[in-house]
Amino acid sequence: MRVEPQQGGGWREAVAGLRGAFEFEWGGRQYLNVEDYRQAARRKLPAGPWAYVDGAAEDMLSAAANRDAYRRWDLRPRVLAGHGERDLGVRVAGESLATPILLAPTGLTGLAHWQGEAGAARAAESAGTRLVLSSAASYSIEEVAAATERSHFFQLYPWRDRELMASLIERAGTAGYVAMMVTVDVPVPSNRELEQRQGMGIPPVLTPRRLLDGARRPRWWYAFLKHQRVSLRNLGGEYGVRFGVRGAQRQLGLWRPDLGWDDLAWLRERWPGPMFVKGVLDPEDARRCLEIGAEGVVVSNHGGRQLDGAPATLDVLPAIAEVAAGRGQVLFDGGIRRGSDAIKALCLGADAVMIGRPAVYGLAARGERGVAEVLGLLTDEIERNLVLMGCPSVAALDRSWVSRRDLEPSL
Repeated sequence: MRVEPQQGGGWREAVAGLRGAFEFEWGGRQYLNVEDYRQAARRKLPAGPWAYVDGAAEDMLSAAANRDAYRRWDLRPRVLAGHGERDLGVRVAGESLATPILLAPTGLTGLAHWQGEAGAARAAESAGTRLVLSSAASYSIEEVAAATERSHFFQLYPWRDRELMASLIERAGTAGYVAMMVTVDVPVPSNRELEQRQGMGIPPVLTPRRLLDGARRPRWWYAFLKHQRVSLRNLGGEYGVRFGVRGAQRQLGLWRPDLGWDDLAWLRERWPGPMFVKGVLDPEDARRCLEIGAEGVVVSNHGGRQLDGAPATLDVLPAIAEVAAGRGQVLFDGGIRRGSDAIKALCLGADAVMIGRPAVYGLAARGERGVAEVLGLLTDEIERNLVLMGCPSVAALDRSWVSRRDLEPSL
């Protein structure tokens, strides 16, 4: 996979910005796949938000590895195996979903579009699935709960302040969130150089040059000023946008480089519902999470946004699924851009998959409607491919439906 570098300045980017600023949806533009939404998002977002949405850590090797891993697996179709309707339903944390795709937790989604996590959650509901709300969201726990009809999931960073974590857990429970996802692969902020060059941090840092770049997308800039959805609403107003040049992530002082297993056990004791541990890449770590009492793990390398050089999530999925078999659920994320990608992950042991960037691309391109369209597009691809494979349902998928090119002979 070729990861495109973030370009700064130049007449080509200026023209692209003007195109994005004045792009109207009069029925002429077709969105046929996730990449179409990605390109639309790139046109509509200023350089800083685009670096935040599409970038990754350091040389972006792990982000590229996530995509490359799917090419090492082939689907194995059975012909003349006609079935009636395909069943795409799964159960995650006791909730019945119409599609095996959930929306992964993504922080500061309001940078992509003012509707943010509230719009994404409504889109998930319309597709029969759920949003996992980030604790670093631009809409609060209560705002998303009030904007939706179904019970969604909540994601928690195990930050330094235990009082803060206990408060977030209590608020999520009171608001009706049915499962909690603890992200454990962020003990310190990663080295995202593209974001640093554009002043993106948590919270963002704005300078006159970056404000000017935003002004080249007047529709985005208008929504930015009107709706102010660029702060960490769950943490209070002091974590909003800062004007200056200091490293904003260092100012927060929330991170836990000494994070340990006792901290996970402490969280398990305080959350009464199903708990998943996100950021697991090692089978022994998965085993220990389940022993502590987690209902499941999420195989994830944070989309390549944390440790650059971490393995592709699809490569480590089979070993983790083997450890978790009969003991807990396995969710999966990392590089899914096609329904066939999701099918391969399901074949290799995932109970369901999550998408992060594709949903944000859709949000940036067309708001809530765009997220719903991305979910619908990927779900349609899954169903179509099941028909072409001769497979009756998502539940029927297992290792027999795929073969690895460098290990197994092709049919």
